[in-house]
Amino acid sequence: MAQQKLGKILSSVAQKMRADFEQSKNFQHNGEAGTSREVLIQEFLAGYLPAHVEALHNVEVIAENGAVSPQCDIVLIDRHTPPFTTLNGYRIIPNECVYGTVEVKTKLDKAQLVDACGKISRMRALPKTAYRPIAGTIQRTTTAYGTKHPYFPTSGMVVGFDGLQLETLGNHLVDWCRTRNPVEWPDSVWVIGKGHLQWGDARTRAFFRSPQAGAALFQVDALPEQDILLSLALHLNIHFSDAWMNPLDLIPYSRSTPLGKTTRRWTI
Repeated sequence: MAQQKLGKILSSVAQKMRADFEQSKNFQHNGEAGTSREVLIQEFLAGYLPAHVEALHNVEVIAENGAVSPQCDIVLIDRHTPPFTTLNGYRIIPNECVYGTVEVKTKLDKAQLVDACGKISRMRALPKTAYRPIAGTIQRTTTAYGTKHPYFPTSGMVVGFDGLQLETLGNHLVDWCRTRNPVEWPDSVWVIGKGHLQWGDARTRAFFRSPQAGAALFQVDALPEQDILLSLALHLNIHFSDAWMNPLDLIPYSRSTPLGKTTRRWTI
């Protein structure tokens, strides 16, 4: 009963998102239209992410080694991330605080899919090393992409408002992933009105939380009455309910910046 009620709610949300998407077509500039669609997805994510995870638009991700992320549509971060900002609210996020990235596409074709996959791969390659150790505790790890990580690795999803048929997108995604390590693959691909692509076990048909070597790619067609949103809401809960981070250590980020000059010392 509760599942049916949630399905109806998300179905109405899907209809509103589609209406807002159609309205966004009236923007004269492609940049404005693209931004409005990213905000639509951001607002949906904000309603279904766990409370400790925040969805941001218009951010830049930096790593301790000086690397900078490609331009990301939406970044999912720990809500306790220090609020570094520049002009007009543009935020700078240490990579250690990043839980995931979402690439939003107006019409998902092969070129747009490859572009999104490349950005997710580059984001996930940024190092996460600037944490303060917690004394007296057993080191926590997360198993994903076929290995254990001493941090929560950056998840990557692609969401399209429209696009090619899922079967065609699946063929393109498999071709892109075939020559790359699973740690570079996107976790899932979603197209409003069509369905989604997700990794799983070919034998048991159970879905994986993240891709791993030998994984099969499954095409999941959306039910017309609830679109992709119920599945996406559940996916967000499964993927980020256990997202975690050790205390951020900003000292490594400031090593190349002079903090002052020592001129006197007292010994007692």
